[in-house]
This record gives sequence, C-alpha cells and structure tokens, in this order.
Amino acid sequence: MKPWLFDILACPIDKHFPLKLYIFAYETKQSEFEIFLNVYENRDLVQIQKEEIIKIIEEDEKYYIRDNIIIEKNLIEDYLNLLLSSINELENIIDKSPYEFSKKCYDLIKTKIKQNIIEFSHKINIKTIEQILPELYFINKIKIDIEIDSGILLCEQCHRWFPIIQTIPQMLPDEYRDADKELEFLENNKNLLDENFFHQDLKPFNI
Repeated sequence: MKPWLFDILACPIDKHFPLKLYIFAYETKQSEFEIFLNVYENRDLVQIQKEEIIKIIEEDEKYYIRDNIIIEKNLIEDYLNLLLSSINELENIIDKSPYEFSKKCYDLIKTKIKQNIIEFSHKINIKTIEQILPELYFINKIKIDIEIDSGILLCEQCHRWFPIIQTIPQMLPDEYRDADKELEFLENNKNLLDENFFHQDLKPFNI
C-alpha cells in the first residue's frame, strides 16, 4: 500500500474519513528514504528535473501543474492547495516501524516542507517555481514510491480496524473477515501498539 492511497481511503462500513494509519513495516528499503532525503537536502535540481515528476504546463498565458499525486493539471494556486491537503493527511499516520529515516521524512514534510510551500503560495511566481521543486519532488517520492508492507487502518468513528498484510489493505465487511488470521496478525503486532489502542471498542474483534 502506498501512502498516497491513504489520502482517499474511507471506512467501508460508515464512510468515515480520514482514517488512522499505523505503519508496522515497509516493503521499501530504508536506504530509499535516505536517497530521497539526500536529493532534497542537496536541492539536486538536475536529478529532480531528470525524473520529470513535476509537470509545468503553459496554456493561454496561464500556468498549470500536475504530478503523480495531483494527476489532473491545476492552476498553480489550486495545485498547491490540493498538495497541502495531501500533506495534512500525514497527521493521521503513526509510523511504528523500526526505520529512523521514514520518521524523519514524515516530520520534514509536516514541518519545513509544508511551511515552504505555504510561503510560496502567498507569493506565487512562476519564475521562482524552482525554489520549491525539491519540496514537490520529495512529497511525490514519499507518497508514491514508498510501499507499506504491514500495518493497521483504524476508523475512529466505528472503531473498526483493518489489517494491511503483505502491502494489501484488507477492508472487507465483517461477515467476510477471517477472525483467526486477523487476530493472529493483531497478536503478533500488539507490541507496536500502546494499551489505549486495545481499550477501544474495537470491531469486529479484539484480543
């Protein structure tokens, strides 16, 4: 499961959005996070432009942007607002993995990168768009290229939890869920969750 998918997932039972995402492990290697950080921190525009993730389009003297998160082209102001909304969804992600660099990436996006984009949005100038290309690139790499191997999606409204097993979110109705398999998953990962998690009225089952 890619972090980007979390931007659009709602509870299949009560349609509540957003969910909470607890990440236990990544399929992506930690070294990939480190590579993304190095490109960002070095402001490596050659590498960023080489990958052509951020598309800037001029039409009728107006400028539009699209990328791998905001797939449809939007005016720069609208694009930035949509991207900031995607960044805000990271507040609902709890990284319980052993990776240090993944946590650093999320913290960087929620603080420095978010602030840089907000500041640029207050004084949009296509001539200085390169100033925030590293920020746009970095968000795309984290949201699209990273693969979550295991974790839990939690609806805080109905308290249903859905496991992510081998990168796949298991978001089935209660009657189709495999209690034995999912309880074993919860038991095997309970050390990654605090006691308050289990004190909720978890549905459809709890350990």
